Amino acid sequence: MPILYYVTHPQVQIDAAIPVPEWGLSDIGRARAVAMLDQPWVGSIRRIVSSAERKAIETAQILASHLRLAVEVRQRMHENDRSATGFLPPPEFEAVADQFFANPHESVRGWERAIDAQHRIVSEVTAVLDGDEACDVAIIGHGGVGTLLLLCLSGREISREADQPAGGGNYFAYDIGARRVMHGWRPIDRSEQP
Repeated sequence: MPILYYVTHPQVQIDAAIPVPEWGLSDIGRARAVAMLDQPWVGSIRRIVSSAERKAIETAQILASHLRLAVEVRQRMHENDRSATGFLPPPEFEAVADQFFANPHESVRGWERAIDAQHRIVSEVTAVLDGDEACDVAIIGHGGVGTLLLLCLSGREISREADQPAGGGNYFAYDIGARRVMHGWRPIDRSEQP
């Protein structure tokens, strides 16, 4: 059965003067993305789809170069829209993210509502999986919408309890045929037993 791997970009180069969607990978993030290539789950991937944000594309390109595959870019796979606030210092960002997940039907400080971000990412992933290819696919994206996708695929309500570990660079696996989550978040650069 084909498997969907939802992969979040690893650490980024934070620059408050640059819009968040244009941030690239940091040296640590790039090293972790390269270390991902040695993981056993990577070899079966035959299709790579990425968010259009720079950090996701950079992660996808590292994987695509290794597997000699093209990267399909989907504009609507972006992270939850936080442009109303732009960059927030980490403590403030975490507090607003807590509110985002706790109040999914409300816009927190002008951010896209969690319920809308969830509908958008689920719709995009459904469109990718509705193709007639029966192969393992990696979708390279972001922690916020990735968590919303994982919750939907798991049949759980929106909350932050399923959020990826800090720093990014994690993945979960979903059995497309059986329509079940095989495992939750794991680091992209370390092997973990089920």
